[in-house]
Amino acid sequence: MTYFNEGNTVEQFVLDTLSDRDNQWRVAEPKADYLDSHLTLQISSLKWRFVSAEELPRQHSNVLVESMIRDALIRLNPEIKAQPDRADEVLYRLRTIPLSVQSEGLVRANELFAEWLRGEKSMPFGERGEHTPVRLIDFENLSNNDYVITNQWVYPVKEGGRRFDIIMLVNGIPLVVGEAKTPVRPAVTWVDGASDIHNGYEQSVPQMFVPNVFSFATEGKCYRYGSVHMPIDIWGPWHEGDNKSEGTLVDVQRSIRSMLRPDIVLDILQNFTLFATDKKHRRIKIICRYQQYEGANLMVARVVKGYPKKGLIWHFQGSGKSLLMVFAAQKLRMHRKLGNPTVMIVVDRIDLDTQITATFNAADIPNMIGAATRQELQSLLAVDTRKIIITTIHKFGEADGRLNERSNIIVMVDEAHRTQEGYLGRKMRDALPNAFLFGLTGTPINKRDRNTFWAFGANEDEQGYMSRYSFQDSIRDKATLPLHFEAVDVKLHIDKDAIDEAYSQMTDELSELDRDDLAKRAAKMAILIKAPARVNAICRHIVKHFQEKVDPNGFKAQVVTFDRECCVLYKKAMDELVGPEASAIVMHTQGGKSDEYAEWKLAKDEEGKLLDRFRDPNDPLKFLIVTSKLLTGFDAPILQVMYLDKPMKDHNLLQAICRTNRVYPGKTHGLIVDYLGIFDDVATALDFDEKSVQKVITNLDDLKEELPGMVARCLAFFPGVDRTVSGYEGLIAAQDCLPDNEARDKFAAEYSVLSRLWEALSPDPCLGLYEKDYNWLTQVYESVKPPSGNGKLLWHALGAKTIELVHENVHLETVRDDLDTLVMDAEVLEGLLDAKDPDKKSKEIEIKLIARLRKHKDNPRFVALGERLEKLKERHEQGLLHSLDFLKELLTLAREVVQAEKQVDPVDEQAKAKAALTELFAEVKSGKTPMVVERIVTDIDEIVRLVRFPGWQNTKAGEREVQKALRKVIYVKYQVKDQDLFDKAFGYIRQYY
Repeated sequence: MTYFNEGNTVEQFVLDTLSDRDNQWRVAEPKADYLDSHLTLQISSLKWRFVSAEELPRQHSNVLVESMIRDALIRLNPEIKAQPDRADEVLYRLRTIPLSVQSEGLVRANELFAEWLRGEKSMPFGERGEHTPVRLIDFENLSNNDYVITNQWVYPVKEGGRRFDIIMLVNGIPLVVGEAKTPVRPAVTWVDGASDIHNGYEQSVPQMFVPNVFSFATEGKCYRYGSVHMPIDIWGPWHEGDNKSEGTLVDVQRSIRSMLRPDIVLDILQNFTLFATDKKHRRIKIICRYQQYEGANLMVARVVKGYPKKGLIWHFQGSGKSLLMVFAAQKLRMHRKLGNPTVMIVVDRIDLDTQITATFNAADIPNMIGAATRQELQSLLAVDTRKIIITTIHKFGEADGRLNERSNIIVMVDEAHRTQEGYLGRKMRDALPNAFLFGLTGTPINKRDRNTFWAFGANEDEQGYMSRYSFQDSIRDKATLPLHFEAVDVKLHIDKDAIDEAYSQMTDELSELDRDDLAKRAAKMAILIKAPARVNAICRHIVKHFQEKVDPNGFKAQVVTFDRECCVLYKKAMDELVGPEASAIVMHTQGGKSDEYAEWKLAKDEEGKLLDRFRDPNDPLKFLIVTSKLLTGFDAPILQVMYLDKPMKDHNLLQAICRTNRVYPGKTHGLIVDYLGIFDDVATALDFDEKSVQKVITNLDDLKEELPGMVARCLAFFPGVDRTVSGYEGLIAAQDCLPDNEARDKFAAEYSVLSRLWEALSPDPCLGLYEKDYNWLTQVYESVKPPSGNGKLLWHALGAKTIELVHENVHLETVRDDLDTLVMDAEVLEGLLDAKDPDKKSKEIEIKLIARLRKHKDNPRFVALGERLEKLKERHEQGLLHSLDFLKELLTLAREVVQAEKQVDPVDEQAKAKAALTELFAEVKSGKTPMVVERIVTDIDEIVRLVRFPGWQNTKAGEREVQKALRKVIYVKYQVKDQDLFDKAFGYIRQYY
């Protein structure tokens, strides 16, 4: 029987597709919309040629195929062709960059190499020693490059080196790394391949990733890609056109034919890769998602063609619209056909302090300038400035007549559905009569908003949009998270008529001060909303809800109030409940003597520091209290819940609630807690034509209705099992119902859905009925999880609420672990092999083995032993290994595990534990906690070693003793009263002690 595996199926499939062995490359012919006409013919003829890794002229210790690079340097650079020895000077420079990875770090080394790849570096090869650019790749005539694909590339040594499944080289430089996984086991997914790259190869052989543009992983069902050091949870899919289905080899083929074409790999390298500095001043690499690539290239293609001179882009909130504008601006500025154009980014915030400005600044985009006043804007356009200009729509309102008639001015208007539609929009068109105008919005546009379609939509575009990336697209691609809403006690709601009256008085066109005045006119609403009893009741509900449902998971909150007076009222009430450190007000203030809110004024840098504190998981600031600030353009992925007590509708509401939908580790959804009953009728609140938009948010009550069915579906895997039986007997009975990988994977898929549901609802009282069943299912799930850690998509890490539940209620006690006795004692061995029921004995040993292997889950030797155990089990399940032989093999493996444990240096384990604790306490050290980190870690280490005992983690008594000892050090001796810190420290102790 022929088995399907990663080598003969997925890896070979990728190689055959990309080297076009099936002569189907015409399917991948690029969209003409994206391309200059002169490139279209070139690109359709570009192919990867397959060369086996052993045939490539390289030493195993070389990252680069130097002879191929030398040929390219001579071919592409006249100065080097004249003196071929100069190629060796360039090669010497290139060789040093991978060597610098240990000192520079991988991202910085990757950035340095990218500068060479893009042709940004020069050497003194001119006639008089002047510097001339060095080209490693020809971006003008793509057929001048050599495109090679290979597999089973080994680095850095022939025996024992790392083996890469797929490598794609341009002119001898490995630009793309691919990892293929088995297509026939649901628990093994693209995540395992991505993990091999991100957690394995990038750590152990970072030199191989110094020239890397991106890496990809697939198991033949899904295709995902990411750049160096990109967390796996934000690796993205790649789609082209309307067919975005996934799950088959044909779907994967469509993705790789679209993305892994030579021209697209080089386009991404040249125009769709950024290096930026994050909030912690670390260098990061950013690569485009497919919708950003499509949107930016459609814009560029229109400008190059000269028509149509406008286009409307709707990419859902949180899906990377700011980066799309950066990529488009970068490519437009560098485009050889556009004659050094001016790119204008038009925002609608008075102070230019937007997410877009921050994104441009962080990415170090050259030739960028802000026009903060009418005079600056007029003078920049008057002198024909050829740069990226960021300004506000309001500056055009102050301008007179035409400012510049040039046709290679490209204007990108952010949030195109707002002020750009009316008077200000017309003034902008008068000022720049021949400019290209592209409108970008994160919210859909009502059909009755004809002025937006008129202003930006081209007749050539179906439904008025040039590019569209919907809510469903972003959820499917995991670019954003789903949104849930929770209605609260109706007693806190306000009369609907009062809300409508107030809303009709409040208009988005006005300044916040004017809006305050209008709100005073809606007196009925204001009086009801600000009643002291109501304010106190809402603040008590916010704090209780946050402490129970949000804080335990490490997330934060926004409180959206009616007006500025409400901000102050809520702040005072919350200070009494949780202390002043926990919350902060962010609102517009004038700050003068007559301003009653002057004390809340924050300078720009003060506000920036405050928001950075909010983004910091270790900072005690948990709540931001706002009324209109931070409801658009504010990006803080740690924000999970919005407590909404302000009448809002349509675009404003959708933009506001989407502050909570950003992806963050451990976060499964954004949550809106509705104090006004705004979502009682979702269709009215989100008044857009498309039904799909009205499904943007899900009522938690709907999830509660799903829970009983999901629990029942999971329990259905275990018919007739007595769930009151504990210990090995109970666990073996459950595992017998999951006899092979197929059954275990099906159970894992159902349990994954249930656990996400549980985390979303916890700690709602409705869970009480199902707690014992859920806890039992969780224990079984953990017990059948692959010991090597493979299959990280189905076999996910448990959520915080689930872990807490398991720790509180250990029903499946671990029996004394006598593995050492089993594998060392000859009499015991003899008795085992003569046993009447070898299968039962095998189960016991297997359970003990898995427990021991998990203790060393980060040690490659134990991961390899875990993989051997999985293969053994598979052979036994397939009938290739009889019960007695399986038991013998298990005992051999058990002996190796015990021997390996004896070779684990206890000093290393102790050092790991102390290093992890030191890092934890160093992070939270501040003026308020001036602890001596080394001393506190030493004290914890000493006291924990005194009270712990083997297997303490699996008993309530053991956990209690260790927690008591830890409290003595942290709470009593060092007076650090921080529950989150305590929990993290205890987590490390569970892992390492």
